[in-house]
Amino acid sequence: MDSQTGAVCPYCGWPDGAEPFQVVSGHGTAAGRTVWTRCGCGSLQVRIVDARGTRVVSRSRPAPDHHSPAER
Repeated sequence: MDSQTGAVCPYCGWPDGAEPFQVVSGHGTAAGRTVWTRCGCGSLQVRIVDARGTRVVSRSRPAPDHHSPAER
């Protein structure tokens, strides 16, 4: 799932199109798919996948007690 925006997570700087992120759920829509993912920092993201590519359209702040996989 490569992001076409070149954007990064504002909380950890990880590129939106890079791994690792966890797919929480995905749902088909008339225009493509809506995919809920979790960034490595814990930020929940809503991604739209359609003919224009993949882009993050919304994201939450990481949970205050979340630790990245590297810190575990």
